[in-house]
Amino acid sequence: MAYTKTRRLFLYSIGLSFAIFLCTSSYSQSRIDSVLNKLDPQRFATSIKQKAEKLEKKLLAKSMKVLEKMQNQEEKLYRKMLSTKDSLQTKAELAGINGKYKALRDKLKNPALSGAAKQYIPHLDSLTTALSFLDKDGIAGNIKDALAKTKSLQDKFQQAEEIKKFISERKEQLKQQFEKLGMVKQLKQINKQVFYFFAQVKEYKEILKDSKKIEKKALELLSKTKWYQEFFKKNSMLASLFRMPGDPNDPAYTANLAGLQTRVQVNNLIQEQIASGGPNARQQFQQNIQAAQSQLQQLKDKVLKFGGGSSGDVMPEGFKPNSERTKSLWKRFEIGTNIQNQKSNGLLPTTSDIGLFLGFKANDRSVVGVGTSFKLGWGQDIRHIKLSGQGLSLRSFVDIKLKGSFWISGAYEMNYRSAFRNIASLQQYADWQQSCLIGISKTV
Repeated sequence: MAYTKTRRLFLYSIGLSFAIFLCTSSYSQSRIDSVLNKLDPQRFATSIKQKAEKLEKKLLAKSMKVLEKMQNQEEKLYRKMLSTKDSLQTKAELAGINGKYKALRDKLKNPALSGAAKQYIPHLDSLTTALSFLDKDGIAGNIKDALAKTKSLQDKFQQAEEIKKFISERKEQLKQQFEKLGMVKQLKQINKQVFYFFAQVKEYKEILKDSKKIEKKALELLSKTKWYQEFFKKNSMLASLFRMPGDPNDPAYTANLAGLQTRVQVNNLIQEQIASGGPNARQQFQQNIQAAQSQLQQLKDKVLKFGGGSSGDVMPEGFKPNSERTKSLWKRFEIGTNIQNQKSNGLLPTTSDIGLFLGFKANDRSVVGVGTSFKLGWGQDIRHIKLSGQGLSLRSFVDIKLKGSFWISGAYEMNYRSAFRNIASLQQYADWQQSCLIGISKTV
């Protein structure tokens, strides 16, 4: 009798455990399904695919362009040396340039086999891991294509790092070889090319961070699910670089902690060393800490000033970089509008000048552009509204920054100051009034 009850209890426990497991799995799957319904995986994948495709093309084109320019500038330098005593050595160097750049291009065709450690790009890692999670969940469509594009973009960034390393080494070799021959001007041109390439790669990484609404929503929803959190801890690039905490069941995790000193042990060791140094040891220790922090801050400021930590980021002496040069063409345009009304005794104005201008930022200190203004007539009063053309203005302008918030502005204008009904009325060149303007303005 007791055996039968025990057996029934055992079977009941197994059945209950199995039911709980099914309910938990079903509940977790339903939560995943509800998240997927909210984020629209296909739109998410399409957005990432388009962005990765666009950046990949730009990065590849810029990389090939800087290699071509570097090679041409090197060849020019060596040709100028052919008239010196070391002409034989120069000819040998000139012949070897093509081989060096060709070897780099061949190596960059497969960056995965280059042996170099891949750089970590946080946002790209998040997108790739999210796509991998959706791909593992069995979602069909363009998930695999988008995942392939993000991995390909990672390879292109790796190629850019290989190029940065190569041209930095070449730059130092050329400096040692040609600086003593007085070819400083030619070396500065190479330094500028290197600096702008490094800045352009940095700009592409910033563009990658500029997430669209669908990307932000998808990452936000996925990060709230426990399944994705566990997947990220084990499959992201960050997890491969640094073992994520919080998994005590992982043997490697506990092995890595073995033998490490705790914070309390480190603090006790510091206190013992200070106590053995005498009464002034604590004050001296604090002064040394403050001095070290000050030096670290100075070093950090220098690094930020020069745009990064690698040697290629360092600004050439006497060189003022143009930050607009690394931006896309459309981001260098400025669009502005202007509306001015001429008062009247009624509710409506007599006329309204509606202006539109388009400026192009050539560099940090100058803007060139064109503009137009249309004088719109409103009629006699609110009861007799009649829209009409009362004048038109065309202008070209240039604004150059003098100092601080002061600018010098110049413009050439053509004004048609008479009423007109159609375009044919504007074709008489003699009816246009021409003028040139120049002045100084202050931006507040």
